[in-house]
Amino acid sequence: MDSNRKIRVLATKPGLDGHDRGIKVIASALMDAGMEVIYTGLRQSPEQIVESSIQEDVDVIALSILSGAHDFLLPRVMELLDEKGVRDVLVIAGGIIPEEDEADLKKMGIAEIFGPGTYTQDIITYIKNNLRR
Repeated sequence: MDSNRKIRVLATKPGLDGHDRGIKVIASALMDAGMEVIYTGLRQSPEQIVESSIQEDVDVIALSILSGAHDFLLPRVMELLDEKGVRDVLVIAGGIIPEEDEADLKKMGIAEIFGPGTYTQDIITYIKNNLRR
């Protein structure tokens, strides 16, 4: 992989969550930091997310979820990535995810979870420091 290539991020909203202001703010900040962002929009299924990540050859999948279905949707995304043999993508999540659920999600492969109020620079720094290139 060309280390000079822009970092490609798939920003997405899994499930029936209809609130997208936060992910749009994050996407804008990532673009301002020089990353290429593909925003899939609202109401994406885990299958759509994984397929888009493969088609777009992304380095990062940024999942934003506020609906409370994180304990089903995020593990399903990780399961599908594994089934497709996608192991070199950094998967991060954000939104309303109870602290007590974070450890299990990280065991499944979610690299980091960013809650409400996280500074966008913290997310940018995390991506740059943990990218699997």
